[in-house]
Amino acid sequence: MADPNMGNEYSTEGDPNEEVPKDPLSITEEDKKNAEELKEEANLLFKNESYSKAIEKYSAAIRLNPFVAAYHGNRSFAYLRTECFGYALSDASKALSLDKNYLKAYYRRASANMALGKFKLALKDFEAVTKVRPSDKDAKMKFDECNKICKRIAFEKAIATDDGKCLSDTIDIESLVIEPNYDGPHLQDGKVTKDFVENLMEAFKEQKKLPKKYVCQILIQAKKLFSEQDSLVYIDVPGKSKFTICGDIHGQYYDLLNIFQMNGNPSEENPYLFNGDFVDRGSFSVECIMTLLSYKLLYPKHFFMARGNHESLTMNQMYGFEGEVKSKYSTQLCELFTEVFNWLPLAHCINKKILVMHGGLFSSDEVTLNDIASTHRNKQPPESGIMCELLWSDPQPQAGRAPSKRGVGVQFGPDITKKFLERNNLDYVVRSHEVKNEGYEVMHDGKCITVFSAPNYCDTMGNKGAYINITGDNLTPKFTTYSAVPHPNVKPMAYANPFFGLF
Repeated sequence: MADPNMGNEYSTEGDPNEEVPKDPLSITEEDKKNAEELKEEANLLFKNESYSKAIEKYSAAIRLNPFVAAYHGNRSFAYLRTECFGYALSDASKALSLDKNYLKAYYRRASANMALGKFKLALKDFEAVTKVRPSDKDAKMKFDECNKICKRIAFEKAIATDDGKCLSDTIDIESLVIEPNYDGPHLQDGKVTKDFVENLMEAFKEQKKLPKKYVCQILIQAKKLFSEQDSLVYIDVPGKSKFTICGDIHGQYYDLLNIFQMNGNPSEENPYLFNGDFVDRGSFSVECIMTLLSYKLLYPKHFFMARGNHESLTMNQMYGFEGEVKSKYSTQLCELFTEVFNWLPLAHCINKKILVMHGGLFSSDEVTLNDIASTHRNKQPPESGIMCELLWSDPQPQAGRAPSKRGVGVQFGPDITKKFLERNNLDYVVRSHEVKNEGYEVMHDGKCITVFSAPNYCDTMGNKGAYINITGDNLTPKFTTYSAVPHPNVKPMAYANPFFGLF
């Protein structure tokens, strides 16, 4: 959970475990000079938000001279920008092992730990800086902000009740009123209709707001609908019927509208699956999630939604969705959204041949579809296990498994994919979770496909978005790519935790 999750940055270039010289005496003056030049090139790329290329240059510098703390510290910062939190932690720790007084490395490591929700570990690093520099106002501010988060979490745990009641069970819908001057769409007898959704999309396009009463009604109905499904949902696509799979949307509402304009609005004849990460980063996340949930209620057997790693409390607190909901509605509604997110299915299986999940495969070869279906999901994602890996894992080009570059989940190679498919009698897997320059990527001999549907991610990446079409009698994926469309002048991360502005 760090700043912009970027492009094809998830290459193996710059793996902290890479081979580098072991003896400082083996480094020539020419090596040192070339490494410095590479670092300067990398710094310029970073400044221009070309984080993937910056990582490559920092890595090249490290291969020439791995004994300079700043090289590891700078690459750690670039990894933070690309959500490779595991690599960021490793680089920051390496920098500190080379120079325990390199204070930026404490910040980098603290940032990575915060991104992973490990606020107490982050607080220790901020505390270390304040001890070295007790008069440093910037260090004190970071420590205080992190300390506030730790205290808030402790307070929320202390006041949490165990009476089994959810907010959705206690909200008095009838007490919520629609303002007399509201001129947007209305639910019919409390239900979503086709006219409602189409008018809602137009109202959102004009930056109008849906009344809190309607938001609550839709959320409560959606929670009930999702809670009646297994963690693995089976989808049957008959004959020549078209079916569309979309990846991350990340609050880019106007690009979501563009998908519908290109591919047609959802309907019983035009079914969709949206594969997680509907919210965060983009600043129109409320509009995205309410549109998608409305379609789910309208076409419950022809519109599908999977949980992504950003449909979680910590991510929403850090990356903007919680701030957006509080700004547009209330703190209470944040809790209601969390209840809905907790019930989102973890994966979908199309025609018993295609498994679709947000993240990827597992740390064990023994996982079956039945294991996924029986996974308990009404909770925040754990740090390990089937649920965690479905939301967080990534493919890698080399065989075998490796620790996750993100610090959560696992990286899996083509042999792992092959074994899983054979064990479960599947043709291929589709996942999302990573920005790709063309909006999609085919790996593992065509057996592992990534689709990402948020073009020009965070208004900086310049990547295309994509969606996949298949038909029931031909499960071969057809890719459609597209560029970003204009949106109102609200920057991505506008509602993100202000802590991000401190780095």
